[in-house]
Amino acid sequence: MTNSHVQAPREPGLERALSNRHIQLIAIGGAIGTGLFMGSGKTISVAGPSVVLVYMIIGFMLYFVMRAMGELLLSRTHYRNFADFAGDILGPGAAFFLGWTYWFCWVVTGVADVIVISSVYITYWLPVLPTWIPAVAVIVLLMLLNLPSVRGFGETEFWFAMVKIVAIVALIVAGIVLIATGFTNEYTDARTGESIVGTASLMNLFAVGGGFFGGGFMGFVMGFQIAVFAFVGVELVGTTAAETRDPERNLPRAVRAIPIRILLFYVGSLVILISVVPWVAFSKDESPFVMLFSLAGIGAAAHLVNLVVLTSAASSANSGIYSTSRMVYTLATSGDAPRVFSRLTRARVPRNALFLTGVLLLSSLVLLLTGLDKSAGFSIVTTISSLCFMFVWTMILISYLVYRRRRPQDHAGSAFKMPLGTTMPYIVMAFFLFLLWAFTQDPETRAGLIATPVWFVVVGIGYLVLRKNSAHAKLRADHATQVAEERAAASAWRAHRA
Repeated sequence: MTNSHVQAPREPGLERALSNRHIQLIAIGGAIGTGLFMGSGKTISVAGPSVVLVYMIIGFMLYFVMRAMGELLLSRTHYRNFADFAGDILGPGAAFFLGWTYWFCWVVTGVADVIVISSVYITYWLPVLPTWIPAVAVIVLLMLLNLPSVRGFGETEFWFAMVKIVAIVALIVAGIVLIATGFTNEYTDARTGESIVGTASLMNLFAVGGGFFGGGFMGFVMGFQIAVFAFVGVELVGTTAAETRDPERNLPRAVRAIPIRILLFYVGSLVILISVVPWVAFSKDESPFVMLFSLAGIGAAAHLVNLVVLTSAASSANSGIYSTSRMVYTLATSGDAPRVFSRLTRARVPRNALFLTGVLLLSSLVLLLTGLDKSAGFSIVTTISSLCFMFVWTMILISYLVYRRRRPQDHAGSAFKMPLGTTMPYIVMAFFLFLLWAFTQDPETRAGLIATPVWFVVVGIGYLVLRKNSAHAKLRADHATQVAEERAAASAWRAHRA
């Protein structure tokens, strides 16, 4: 029996128009954005060169979340995203909490992107322009990019992501040249204000400002709380399942490429940055990408890099608007959101769901007008976003563990099994507990940690209202019946194999 909670809607659904090249670049585009280009400045300044290890550990852990998600999405052809499989495996309540929390994740992330675009990247060129003006312009532009067909979005995001990839590869190549030629320049120590002379060398990772762990143990710990935001969006490919051509072939390709992306785009770029510029010279309020070229005295290149990182942040927000609209559409067709959000345009785009996200992105104006931009506001907003994404990742892992126990025959027949599937979910969830502790160690991230439960109170109240609906009561009853049937089938399958 299939839970009615995840059946496809009766009206024409989303169009499978995203090809493999779209999926690959969307996966990159969602993961490489503000967190790397802006947030890594603060990460380097507090953790020192050990930030490289921080990014590697987080990437290693999240790879297994992606593998769990991949196996689950491919286990049923009607799953449109992870809210669908959570509802089917854990129950209608799980779909409601996961779907709305994921929507909220990307709304908050979009707010962070709009803030950094308008208060940092645009201000770099136009320091006298009120920050609310570019903020409104960015939101309107992103809405216009998402209103055409999904193929139009795929093409836009493809080229957005290509800009990021070319920029990071160019940064790495330029850095290698500077290291090879022993480039020397004068810098200002961001901690003491003193002038220092630095020579581009890989030894800067170990011989400057106290060495590899120059930020100390707590600096290393605090690096995690900032760096985790750089990885929000790695699961974005999971929201494209309903619009992907040949998902059985293209989704595994995108997931398998994640380790290579992490090593090249995150670890590679950070190693180069810290090798060329001593880590003590990085400022928490500046993009290290722009700073590297500015300190090297290449002013025109700094303007070019600023354009690249602006495009990158816009790309991340663009991906977020796409994913939130599809998640709200899924919730609406499942009875977890007002039906008005299930309406599609002739091009099969959920326009009303798009408008909902666009309106809420305007909350970024409040943060800008009250002065909560740059480092302080950015840290609070990104902490809330990171915590909500951690909830989503945890729900994916819990769904996987229940799936393994209740549908062992499906796991046995899977062509895309999660490696170490019996142990890694627990290790990753223990790592998430460590991250929660890390968020308590800084006043700004602690403020975000304290504020986050407000969202779960709001969504909990919404679910209590929804539970009174007779249709939802039937969904819960159907799910209970399905669970009993699946347990019986699993027992029979295990007995047959014994």
